[in-house]
Amino acid sequence: MTTGVRRRMGVEERRQQLIGVALELFSRRSPDEVSIDEIASAAGISRPLVYHYFPGKLSLYEAALKRASDDLAGRFVEPQEGPLGARLLRVMRRFFDFVDEHGPGFAALMRGGPAVSADEVRANSSPTTNALIDAVRQAAYVQILSHLELEVEEAPARLELVIRTWISLVESTALIWLDGRRVPRAELEAQLVHDFAALAAVSAAYDEEMAGLLRRMLKQEPADGPFSDLVARLISLAS
Repeated sequence: MTTGVRRRMGVEERRQQLIGVALELFSRRSPDEVSIDEIASAAGISRPLVYHYFPGKLSLYEAALKRASDDLAGRFVEPQEGPLGARLLRVMRRFFDFVDEHGPGFAALMRGGPAVSADEVRANSSPTTNALIDAVRQAAYVQILSHLELEVEEAPARLELVIRTWISLVESTALIWLDGRRVPRAELEAQLVHDFAALAAVSAAYDEEMAGLLRRMLKQEPADGPFSDLVARLISLAS
């Protein structure tokens, strides 16, 4: 027979519950629109009890961002099997799954913290949120290098420029897409994979080491892969 008595949570278990509740709320609305009272109500506890586990909304927000950033960084992890184009396309699908599920939270993370307008982004950012953003970008960078069978210490300067520029492009594209979703998501995912190849091709035109890397990438690409699709589209434009 059920007594209706709630099980008392341990300290860490309660903290993790609050982080999960906050992340869910921050994922649906801008963090500035979510109050401590709302978080407490969703967690089934009192407002003072929230403050018992977190000194303020910012610390809870940062904890939620930490969980979200770990999840986002993990979206770039991909088995090193098959052609690069197909791998990047799978990464982009998982990345946009996250963007789709955590729209407002993703926007706040990429813009450096809770903000009600673009002019207030820097004022509302914190060293913690900035560090989380940098960690996601570095994790993505290391993963892309691993797909090219290179270590961080071995990355040529032009290749680092290509990868980091592409990561910034992916972030910016996702933020713009969230504002109305005016471009079909699947098309955007494929376009971003094409963008990586295009950036590499432009760099290869200036650097023989990059040219060799590009030849190796294209050599492994099947006729129906994303990179081959880009080549076909460019040829059709020139005809």
